[in-house]
Amino acid sequence: MPRKIEYYRSYGDKLISIFVRLLFEDRYYSLNELVSFLGCSKPTVLRLLEDIRRSYRVEIEEEIRKREKYIRMKRPLHQPQISPLTESEWDVLQMCKTFTQHLLGAKLFEEATQALFKSSALVNDRGNVSSAHFACFRPGTIDYTPYHNIIHTLINAMNRKKVCKITYQRIMEDKPKTFYIKPIKLFSHKDSIYLHAQRARTPGAKYKKPEFDPLLVIHRFKSAEITDINFMPPEKYDFEKIYNVNFGVIKEDVFEVTVEFTGWSAQYVSERVWSPDQKIKKIGKNKIHLTFTAASETEVISWVLFFGEEAKVIAPSWLVKEMKKKTQMIANIY
Repeated sequence: MPRKIEYYRSYGDKLISIFVRLLFEDRYYSLNELVSFLGCSKPTVLRLLEDIRRSYRVEIEEEIRKREKYIRMKRPLHQPQISPLTESEWDVLQMCKTFTQHLLGAKLFEEATQALFKSSALVNDRGNVSSAHFACFRPGTIDYTPYHNIIHTLINAMNRKKVCKITYQRIMEDKPKTFYIKPIKLFSHKDSIYLHAQRARTPGAKYKKPEFDPLLVIHRFKSAEITDINFMPPEKYDFEKIYNVNFGVIKEDVFEVTVEFTGWSAQYVSERVWSPDQKIKKIGKNKIHLTFTAASETEVISWVLFFGEEAKVIAPSWLVKEMKKKTQMIANIY
């Protein structure tokens, strides 16, 4: 199983990271958010904040909301001068721009490129750094160019905490539907852009709370319009705890799965993290058992089928039966 990457290797790295985040983002962070961001304990975060107070002579504002502490740095009247970018930092920016081109679409990609050109003046010594060093293999991806305005509208709505009126066409439905949402988080998954939202009340209609929050893919939006209706984002919203806790972007009932992989698939699977709680048991030379938690039966089945004859569901028994049905249906097609 791959080792967890240590993003912050020293106390100094953590101090600089939290200082920059508080300095340039004018908002309150919950103590739990900072703990998750830095990957350390609450006492360590509080010690870092105290060191920032003393060393940089800045004012750290604190408030308690529903028994949870929130923290913000009081912004200075005059922003400090930004240090020039290093050649290494410029390299990474160029690489990130290229790797995400297929997700951004032509217009957003052009905006990102313009931002890089503006930032180039801050680079001490660019040497021979060039975007030509990087590329992206795009077959099977979605062209997000037509959704440029929709993405900007959703970002604007999130910044202003405004409800959106959207027209959206779900897969396998003949006609799009119009409804109201509270946009919470844009995120990428497998070369697609998703919006996690909450359903908002339609003006003049009785509100009925849905069983699940809407999970919307951007390329199925027909329109998005910001309304004058305000909303308050959930205070303790934690994307990591909602999505990055188990296998499957669709969140249904959680269940444990064990799959046997052989041949090349055993090596491929063991190189990746499919769920934070996964366990890999090596059996012989070219066989492994992968055990993990999942929240979407459909996604697990399609994922296992991708590996063909080199993947076999071992448990749970009900999923084994479903796999048999699926493979028999596929065989009948041929």
